[in-house]
This record gives sequence, C-alpha cells and structure tokens, in this order.
Amino acid sequence: MEYRRFENTVIARIDRGEEILESLKMIALKENIRLANINALGAVNDFTVGVFKTAEKKYYSNDFKGDFEIVSLTGTISTMNSEYYAHIHMSAGNDRGEVFGGHLNRAVVSATCEMVITVIDGVVERKFNEDIGLNLFDFRG
Repeated sequence: MEYRRFENTVIARIDRGEEILESLKMIALKENIRLANINALGAVNDFTVGVFKTAEKKYYSNDFKGDFEIVSLTGTISTMNSEYYAHIHMSAGNDRGEVFGGHLNRAVVSATCEMVITVIDGVVERKFNEDIGLNLFDFRG
C-alpha cells in the first residue's frame, strides 16, 4: 500500500493481496483521521459482506471468491469511545455482470484498489442504539 496526503484528501493505492479494511485503518491511525468520507474502486478476489436484519438485530454474512470488480465502495470513518471506527459498504460485480454487496467485513485486493479519503475537520462519536441494534452517529456528545 502507498498513499499521499493533499491537505484534507488522502489518495491511496492498496495492492494485490492486501486487505482493504486493514489498510484503511493503518492510514487513518497514521494520519490521525477522526472523521472522513471514503470512496474506492478496484478488484478483489475474496470478500465478505453482510446484511443487517433489523427485526433480529443481527448481521448475516456472505463470502465470495473469484474475480470481482469493485462497483462501489463507500463509507465513513468516525470514532466510538474516542477510538477509530469505520463503516464501509461494498458492491462487486462478477464476469456475468451480477453484483453482490453489503456491509464490508473483509476484502482482499486481486489487482489494485484506488481509494480516496476525504478528511472532515471534526469528530462525530458513535453510540450503541438499543432500539436499532447498531452503533449510530451520536450528535449529543
């Protein structure tokens, strides 16, 4: 992985065999990023995405292996208990044009991943919401 920071924007290249969420966390911690918007594209060959079933307050995961193009990778960096917290979704398409996606749990790059991190000046904490069952933005703190 390599990256360069330009004021409030980080441009990153995540390389073959590297895991996207691990790479993102390394950049965020090194650059002291507390709040940001994430966008990326590229190719992966091993990824896990999930869907949150609201009635059960539980995530279900799906694993995919093969050649996939990242159609969309978007999300946020924030904090929870003053610690790094990322919330990322990804959609990836196969050679038949079928697209699979959801909440990103892990993704291994097969060729490259080009990521743009737009750093926002500020901090937004997350707090667990019992009614929903998720860690939501908390603007009261």
